[in-house]
Amino acid sequence: MAVIVNLDLMLAKRKMSLTELSDKVGITMANLSILKNGKAKAIRFTTLEGICRVLECQPGDILEYKEDTL
Repeated sequence: MAVIVNLDLMLAKRKMSLTELSDKVGITMANLSILKNGKAKAIRFTTLEGICRVLECQPGDILEYKEDTL
């Protein structure tokens, strides 16, 4: 099983850069890059809330669950 982070998709839909999101949410570029690239092991609800507020979306628009198919 895997949780997929669709942050890049939402940024493209909102025509927003990672830098702009970083400034508006108050998260470092490094932490957003880790999240965007699927390397994050966890995300704080406050961070997720801030991203959803700025991107005007729901958590399910950013996070997606997919079962591994072997």
